[in-house]
Amino acid sequence: MPELEDMRTRSRRGWAGRVVLTTRKTTSGRDPAKTGVKKMSKSQRLKQQQEEDERRLREEEEARAKKEKEEMERLEKKRIEREKWEKLEAKDLERRTEELAELSFLEMCFAEAEKLKRDFRMLAQWKHYLECDRSPDPSVAQEINTYISLWKEETDETFEQVMRKSNQVLSLIERLTLILLETPPFDLQTKNIIQYEGSILELQELLFLKFNRATEILLRQASTLADLDSGNMEKVIQSENITLYVWANLKKNPKYRSIRFSGTEVGFEIPRILATSDIALRLLHTHFDHVSPLPTVKATLDTFDEPVKEEVPLEEAAASQEAEAEAEAEVEAEAEAEVIQEAEAEAEAESPQSTVEEDPRAITYELEMTLLSKRVSAVHLKMLKNTEEKPHIFEDHVVDLCQFSTLGGVYHLDILELPPQYKPVKGWVIVRILKEGLQKYIYPPETTDEAEMESSFPPIEVTLEVHKNVVFFESPMVARWDAKVKCWKTNGISQVSYNSKERLVTFSIDTLSPITLIQDTHINMPFQSWELVPLEVNQVLFTVTTVFTKIQIHIKDNLCQLASIELQNNEKFTFLEGKWMSITSFILALKTAGLNIFPTAQSHFYVVINYKTPMVEMKAYRQMALLSSAFAFGWSRWNIHCDSRKVVFKASEHLTKEEPIQDLDWIILMFTGERAQRLNISEYSEEFSESPLEESEFHSTLYHMVKDFASLEALEGIRKTSYSFIDTVCNMLLATRLLSYS
Repeated sequence: MPELEDMRTRSRRGWAGRVVLTTRKTTSGRDPAKTGVKKMSKSQRLKQQQEEDERRLREEEEARAKKEKEEMERLEKKRIEREKWEKLEAKDLERRTEELAELSFLEMCFAEAEKLKRDFRMLAQWKHYLECDRSPDPSVAQEINTYISLWKEETDETFEQVMRKSNQVLSLIERLTLILLETPPFDLQTKNIIQYEGSILELQELLFLKFNRATEILLRQASTLADLDSGNMEKVIQSENITLYVWANLKKNPKYRSIRFSGTEVGFEIPRILATSDIALRLLHTHFDHVSPLPTVKATLDTFDEPVKEEVPLEEAAASQEAEAEAEAEVEAEAEAEVIQEAEAEAEAESPQSTVEEDPRAITYELEMTLLSKRVSAVHLKMLKNTEEKPHIFEDHVVDLCQFSTLGGVYHLDILELPPQYKPVKGWVIVRILKEGLQKYIYPPETTDEAEMESSFPPIEVTLEVHKNVVFFESPMVARWDAKVKCWKTNGISQVSYNSKERLVTFSIDTLSPITLIQDTHINMPFQSWELVPLEVNQVLFTVTTVFTKIQIHIKDNLCQLASIELQNNEKFTFLEGKWMSITSFILALKTAGLNIFPTAQSHFYVVINYKTPMVEMKAYRQMALLSSAFAFGWSRWNIHCDSRKVVFKASEHLTKEEPIQDLDWIILMFTGERAQRLNISEYSEEFSESPLEESEFHSTLYHMVKDFASLEALEGIRKTSYSFIDTVCNMLLATRLLSYS
């Protein structure tokens, strides 16, 4: 029965197949009832939901309780902090009057220093009178006017003689400039300002008149000084402040168009028309800038130029100035009377009642010093105030002298008509002297159109040498003087190239005129960091680090010197190193050298700054100067994190100059002008906090703040500090404005 067996076998196989299919269907989840898993009942689902709700409510209750606890802890902590803060404030307020009185006494050093400077100025005048060295006192109108008149009468001086005389003239101009800058505004009368500025302008104009006359005398004898090889005259005369390059075209050889002065790369590439003309080329490099407009004293003190005014007749201008002077004198007298009355009232209120008569001279001196102290404070505050309006430049290509500075002096480029030459006749020398004097050669002619200018009168290529005592951090701009509008312009100059290694500037110019090199005034601003570190009593090392350089200034007593400077590519700059100067002369020297770290009242228009309220800044600088013989101060990265009414900086007691200040030695101080406090953070904290350090207190001054942790030796050093030194450090801090420009 094989067939029956095959049928049973196939039947079993079919049933097995059905079982497999059923299993697959079950594992796919399509028939859960056959898998053995029980279906959840309705009561079970309700119970599970209830458990989940209870768990959620329990978690929410725990979270709410935790939040309430944290809030209570926060409020309690805040209450404790507030109570602690209120206690600190109350304690600060309780001793505030005493601390401010002591600070006022300490800050009388600024008035004493001003009195010393005033006495020094009077003593210098007296010494000059006793010396009788025939040099005039430039502050005395009669003496300087006589000097100018006598020099005008000398008409036959050689260039060497004029150069020697120019040293004395430049010294007189410098003395007048320093008088205007160093004398505080309350000691300067308007008539004196007008006199000093007028004398400066007269001396500058007379000096250039003498240069032209001496050049004419030199060119008259060009034929006798001609070079044997070229047949033309070439002359280089150099002194400390002036260098003259002059070339006379005697042969008029059209092939001789490349002019290089012997021993230098300075020279010209001239077109054919000039190579065949009866001309002379002059390059007079004055290492000073007497071309740019002279800023008024008001502009110097307020650090911004006066608005341009319409020209008026001299008589009206003089009358107006006299009226302004009288009005100003009246206002000053009224203000002075008010200050004296206030000082007298304060003295009466503060002084105890006594039956003993006080010395009238002592009272007068105290009132004078109080008045002087208020005036000095007003000047310090005025130095930090910004102008409200940005200077406007109305023409294209005009150099904004608020944004840029001239460096390295002025290169006076001239094409001159060659004057008649000396002619030897029978042992005599005959020369025809032109009544009109030295004349300029007009190139290109004024009637030339643009098409003809390009073909017949191409630009002149000029190569100049950058002054060795000037630092350029970027390739300098080249600007020409436009005498018509009296400003520097950059148009008319093309193909400018700068060889920093050889210190040579090459460019093409349409017509020769005075040329200067320009650098951004604020190239070293804002500063990256700064430090003021005491070396010993009455000596500090002041360091300012910028993007391009690191400048170290040594301040000793009332003098400053450049201690060191780090430049790119390890360049050396030793011009100012080791030279002690007054702070005003030192600041002028750094600016002239291109090392400008001194903002003006317009600088905030050109630099992104961390603005601080001037009153807060002024108080911080004055009090830092008081402590500078024993405490180091430095830049803190937290200063930018607080508002304009607060300043933050590092401080550390430092009495041993051999040991550098370690990072852990610095503490962080915050000062509002009314309160000083030690912060509970370091330079490496993760975030800024104004919370005071535990166990520290508030004080009304920085001096009383540091007294909490200062050593007796440090306090002794502060008391020994001289008035002149404190005043000098303070003025350096005011001039650099570190707290706003770092």
